[in-house]
Amino acid sequence: MLALLFMFAGTWHLLDARLFLPIMPPWIPLPLTGIVLSGVAELAGGGGLLVPYREVQRAAGWGLLLLLIAVFPANIYMAAAHVKVHGFPAHDWMSWARLPLQPTLMFVVSWATGIWPRPRGEGTCEVRAS
Repeated sequence: MLALLFMFAGTWHLLDARLFLPIMPPWIPLPLTGIVLSGVAELAGGGGLLVPYREVQRAAGWGLLLLLIAVFPANIYMAAAHVKVHGFPAHDWMSWARLPLQPTLMFVVSWATGIWPRPRGEGTCEVRAS
C-alpha cells in the first residue's frame, strides 16, 4: 500500500505538475523543476519498495525519508499562507491537519523498510567477556 501511495503521488506530480505550484514557497528556486523531481523521486521510491531485496527497500526508504523532509516546507507554507489548491476544498484546518501526517508517514516508511527500529544486532558493537 505504501508503494502504491508514493507511485500514485509521483504520477500525479508528473501529470499535473502545475497544480502544485501554488504550494511552493516563494524562496524555492525553480519550483516546477522541484515538483517534477519530487514526482520522479516518489516513483523511484515507491518502485524501490516493491523490489524483493531488503537492501533496495532500505535504500528506497532512506530516499523517501529525505524526500518527505524536503517537501515538508511546502506543506508548512500551504498551511501558513492559506494557499488554496485548485480542485480541493479550501478549508484552512485541512492544511494544518496534514502537517502531523508527514512525521507519521516518515515513521511508517522507516518501519516498513526496516530502517527503524533496526534489527537486533545490526549496527551495534557487542563486547563479550571471556
